[in-house]
Amino acid sequence: MEFFRVYGRVLALLKPDAKVAFALAAAAVALSGLQFLEPVLFGRVVDLLARSSGMEPESVWAQAFVLLGLWGAVGLTGIGANVAVALLADRMAHRNRLAMMSRYFQHVLALPLAFHGDVQSGRLMKVMLVGCDNLFGVWLSFFREHLSTLVAALVLLPLTMFLNWRLGLLLIGLVVVFTVLTTIVIRKTQTAQMKVEQFHSQLAGTAQDALSNVVVVQSFTRLNSEAKMFGSIMRQVLDHQFPVLNWWAVVNVLTRAASTVTVILIFLLGTVLHLRGMASVGEIVSFMGFATLLIGRLENAVAFVSYMLFQMPAVREFFEVLDTVSSVPERPDAKDIGRAQGHVRFEEVGFSYPRSGRVLHGVSFEATPGRTIALVGATGAGKTTSMQLLQRLWDPTEGRITLDGHDLRDITLESLRRNIGVVFQESMLFNRTIRENLLVGRPDATQEEIERACRMAEAHDFITRQPQGYDTMVGERGASLSGGQRQRLAIARALLKDPPVLILDEATSALDAATEARVQKALRALMAGRTTFIIAHRLSTVRDADEILVFDQGRIVERGDFQTLVNAGGRFAELVRTQLTGVA
Repeated sequence: MEFFRVYGRVLALLKPDAKVAFALAAAAVALSGLQFLEPVLFGRVVDLLARSSGMEPESVWAQAFVLLGLWGAVGLTGIGANVAVALLADRMAHRNRLAMMSRYFQHVLALPLAFHGDVQSGRLMKVMLVGCDNLFGVWLSFFREHLSTLVAALVLLPLTMFLNWRLGLLLIGLVVVFTVLTTIVIRKTQTAQMKVEQFHSQLAGTAQDALSNVVVVQSFTRLNSEAKMFGSIMRQVLDHQFPVLNWWAVVNVLTRAASTVTVILIFLLGTVLHLRGMASVGEIVSFMGFATLLIGRLENAVAFVSYMLFQMPAVREFFEVLDTVSSVPERPDAKDIGRAQGHVRFEEVGFSYPRSGRVLHGVSFEATPGRTIALVGATGAGKTTSMQLLQRLWDPTEGRITLDGHDLRDITLESLRRNIGVVFQESMLFNRTIRENLLVGRPDATQEEIERACRMAEAHDFITRQPQGYDTMVGERGASLSGGQRQRLAIARALLKDPPVLILDEATSALDAATEARVQKALRALMAGRTTFIIAHRLSTVRDADEILVFDQGRIVERGDFQTLVNAGGRFAELVRTQLTGVA
């Protein structure tokens, strides 16, 4: 059954803490044994009192002190063991919860754009937080309570047969009834609870989508519409959740009823057996203690199983993300090429997105170190996709791309991306300080190097005017800065990284004419000696490119320098003429 498979995998995650887990398991066995002894000792005391009328008082007291001493020792040992288990289980669960959160976070960050394009970031956050909290709850409750319940059911419960097999059968019957009822309800509610969890994920995704586009929501007066959409999903959650809750309410009632019936039957059967000389009063009392202990354990177990059922879809969703295989996997023998020279080749490269048509067709070109290649063309022509393939955010479906003669698939992702600097069309800043954003590509840079890069990018002056200078927080996605300021920070970030291969994706699109002229001068200094790719819609920015590649519907239809292409009167000349005249 999937329930037990998922549960088993949750426990298997504790492998790094195997020694602690085994110690806790041993402690659980010991605790179960101690709890088993308490009703036995209580029964022995009752039997001693029952036959004390025909015994010497001194003998009665002697035996009573021995039994009470053993009982006290068992109780104190049990208390100590419980404290030790609680402390160890708490620490192990907390430690592994954070470890799994870190593992999930690193795994998701490493997944390619093919994955992130299909999954909302709000859903990924919800899966991580809820999933790790559920793992924590399972680990903690299993070692604190449910392992000893399992031991009691599988090992100690059969031992009651040696005390009195007739009474022991009643207790075993209680466990069988509980197990059957729980199994039936799990089968009835498992699918429904999975549907509930899907709606919960949809809630998180819808909320994140609206919050990340709050400007659009407010500008287009979408407040009521978004609230209605959210409320509709909430109603679906409740419609699917209530039937599940009803089934588990029935289980709780039936478990308590079965427990009550068992206690009554032990009393009645015990009385009959006692009258026939087949059970002592102490044995009856012991079995009443066993029943009370077992009933408490089974009620906890029912609560735990219901908790697991409600949370299992979230745990399974967590594992599904964790099991996602990258569409740009790193080969086991991938090499670190150090600092590249920057010789890039596209060899008959074709590419199709997973659920859309073909984007690139037989793209071939070469960029030697120190050359500047411009990629121009209409939106959707394939320029940005080509550069994403160079960064190996996707892999070509045909052909290959090489860096210094190495197929990109033979290079470690760390090594490849360390050699490439990117200034994006959107500046993409973290909600951190200006300094932390600049250090993204080169964490060991000195303050002097940071300031030099910022001066080259025309950013130092506006940074020093900020309230805390380089330690000013920029807000989510750089919201506290203007578009031009964000873009200049992105350029400074690339300057600081100092890569041999540079990609400028509309790098100056957010700048005014005067600032752009200054930044273009800094970019020319940055581009010297590097392989540079410029993606541009404003054709005035590619005049000095060594070669211009004109893309149209995923193909390179023209290539050459600026003047040659203008004189040719082809597609590029038409684009230039369109921009000069402003006519579409």
